[in-house]
Amino acid sequence: MKILISVDIEGVAGVFHSQQVRAGNPEYERARRLMTEEANAAIAGAFDGGASEVWVNDSHGDFRNMLPELLDARAQVIQGKPRYLSMVSGVELGMDGVCMVGYHSRAQGLGILAHTINSFAFAGVEINGQAVGEAALYGALAGEYGAPVLMASGDDVFIAENRPLFPHATFVQTKRATGQTSGVSLSPAQACAAIRIGVEAALAARDGARTFVMQKPLSVTLHTQAPALADLFCQWPEFERVAATELRFSAPSVEAAVRMLNCCSAMSAMLR
Repeated sequence: MKILISVDIEGVAGVFHSQQVRAGNPEYERARRLMTEEANAAIAGAFDGGASEVWVNDSHGDFRNMLPELLDARAQVIQGKPRYLSMVSGVELGMDGVCMVGYHSRAQGLGILAHTINSFAFAGVEINGQAVGEAALYGALAGEYGAPVLMASGDDVFIAENRPLFPHATFVQTKRATGQTSGVSLSPAQACAAIRIGVEAALAARDGARTFVMQKPLSVTLHTQAPALADLFCQWPEFERVAATELRFSAPSVEAAVRMLNCCSAMSAMLR
């Protein structure tokens, strides 16, 4: 049994502020260690649950946050960008399931540090008329490769948003949101213990898991944070300008949609 663990940072216990998730801040160095510890808890839970191989994907920012020398040596780590499958790179290797650790709610959500892909550029993403976050996008991308989402951890808002999409998954709440940059968190030790138990339980129940599927072709609506960003993205001929801060495009698959969105995210750097 091969398991992929995708690890973000905003949903990690003890993380509440943007300074904790951006390199160059002293608090970031502490937060990336907390991220690494939650990854290790998930790795241990996967092996406890019978996994034969575990791959852990660094899924935040520039994808080089976790401290590799502190990661469980039994796992293989995927870091760095660009990479086509982004937060679920590794599913193409024949994974039997995906665990999402440290995830957060979608843009315009009420969760801690809520955003979708790029908080500077994207005000929201809709697929087939439904607002989606990173868990939905990458859960559906994993589904295209036959890998169901087995487990996910984050705050209570993240869980409420995504439980309907992955009804068979095991969810672990690491904190409760009281605002965009405030909440009530488990201690790191408690969160790690809960994640380890959650992953093991998820693997035990994997026979009931189903892949998450989106109807194709996909109609993708991207809301930008400013008109200038829509100006930039609509240089891409396939994009239709709908409004000052809204554009739309069609994609034949979730993989194509994700790759196009991530290209827009990379393009936005020229306007920072």
